[in-house]
Amino acid sequence: MARKTARPGRTLVVFFLVVAISYGLVVIGGTWKPALGLDLKGGTRITMIASGSPTKDNLNEAAAIIDQRVNGSGVTEAEVTTQGSKYIVVEIPGDTSNSLVDTVTRTAQLRFRTVACTSQNPGPCATATTPQVPEPSGSANPSSKPSSKPSGSPKSRPGFLAPKKPSASASPSASPSASPSASQDPSGSDTPSPTSSPTSSSSDSHDPAKSALAFQNNPPQDAIAAFNKYSCPSDKPVQDDADTWLVTCGTEDDAATKYLLSPAAVEGTDLTSANAGVPQNQVAWQVDLSIGGQGKQVFADLSQNMVGTEKQFAIVLDGMVISAPTFNGVITNGDAQISGNFTETSAKSLATSLKYGALPIAFEKDGISVEQIGASLAGDQLTAGITAGVLGLLLVMLYCLLYYRGLGLVVVASLVVAAAVTYAMVLLLGHTAGFTLTLPGIAGLIVAVGITADSFVVYFERIRDEMRDGKSMRVAVQAGWKRARNTCLAADTVSLLAAVVLYIFAAGVVKGFAFALGLSTLIDLAIFFWFTHPMVTWLARYRFFNSGHRLSGLSAETLGVDRISTAGGRA
Repeated sequence: MARKTARPGRTLVVFFLVVAISYGLVVIGGTWKPALGLDLKGGTRITMIASGSPTKDNLNEAAAIIDQRVNGSGVTEAEVTTQGSKYIVVEIPGDTSNSLVDTVTRTAQLRFRTVACTSQNPGPCATATTPQVPEPSGSANPSSKPSSKPSGSPKSRPGFLAPKKPSASASPSASPSASPSASQDPSGSDTPSPTSSPTSSSSDSHDPAKSALAFQNNPPQDAIAAFNKYSCPSDKPVQDDADTWLVTCGTEDDAATKYLLSPAAVEGTDLTSANAGVPQNQVAWQVDLSIGGQGKQVFADLSQNMVGTEKQFAIVLDGMVISAPTFNGVITNGDAQISGNFTETSAKSLATSLKYGALPIAFEKDGISVEQIGASLAGDQLTAGITAGVLGLLLVMLYCLLYYRGLGLVVVASLVVAAAVTYAMVLLLGHTAGFTLTLPGIAGLIVAVGITADSFVVYFERIRDEMRDGKSMRVAVQAGWKRARNTCLAADTVSLLAAVVLYIFAAGVVKGFAFALGLSTLIDLAIFFWFTHPMVTWLARYRFFNSGHRLSGLSAETLGVDRISTAGGRA
């Protein structure tokens, strides 16, 4: 403490050096405008109405998944909230691409189905004029370890979102099956009649694995007819009913491939995890997934019956096939690997679709609305917020100049420095941590002006009290500092705790208010310790202040005493 008060100039130099470094980082960041939130920048508001009567837990779970999707897309300060018992509202600041809107608004029903036929490999759907050709598409093969493959053949098929290049060997495993459709019916049931459906079998209807396998080997004629009539790519929305078969298309570069799929064998809600990465001692990307619940045993049964047959097991998101791997190994514990010609991007994309794909609710057909929030309203709010902030600063400064006179210049300088430091922090946090400035955030900064001014008032009044007791200004500054320091620390600690608690338990833009309040409180402490106190200590050396000049704010008349004790000082 003695060294600080003896050399206030050194403290001020170090402080301004830190401020200069902060603005140097701002220059490196390349922007002098803070990142603005939805209410100040404008953006998109998406409102979705859940169908039926979802439970509160399902609604909250759906909102959490949608929030993960938005955050996974790199959007900052997006807000996902629930309203009432059926509404989910998503607010995204800035310019929003159509793809992001599609990502948010998709119903995202994730299911796993067996593939009976594809346009590349018709199998049991083949007509007399339809040639059967090897399947060129499909994703990678879920297996704990890829099987041995002939030299020169691709290790596996391309995965989701990767450019799907036809391969002569769809899955060159050790299995010698001549055709994907040539395997025996694992269900053990007789070949159904042309009009029979796997779902009508009393023996298999209770077993999703047997039902899916029976459909894969012997799809009903109405399904075959629908498959042959269907064409891809298609712009028509697909109705994905878990209990019925499905004719649909692939996605992205596989959009021209049509699929005939069995009723859902495994629901996406049974998927417990999905992650992309590069296994140890390997160089290729793969997707690791884990299936639990009832789907774990179904997955094991399907893998045991389909391994080595090159038959595909489709991953269906919103009625579209995003990947259709084959089984190259038996999966008994629900943990599988999808390996193939993945890039980092394609592997992470597939993992994201799996992880954030399954929603516990569906939305009404016409219950999704997209609203653009104009920049004009946002601009008016920003102007009003800045005007209120500047006006508040000016009023505080004017009051301090009228009441404290020359000493009020310290308040003015402190507030100006605090504003400069706050602006630098807002810019740096916006560039590095994704912090966006919202209207409640501006309100938090304005409230902090009062907290900062209160610290000055407490300090200056303690100095004046000490001088009324007959002490010189230089002595009163140190004595008043000891008394004011603890008081200001207690007050700022309370404000900081309130901001932290509010930030933890609040949601939406209220978090912005709490963060801005906490940030301003910390800056107030820094200014108080490393600028205001050293500045007052430095000014106490000059006769203008320590002799009680009538314009200093420390005159005998102002303090209500007969005379001011002096201890020398510079002219």
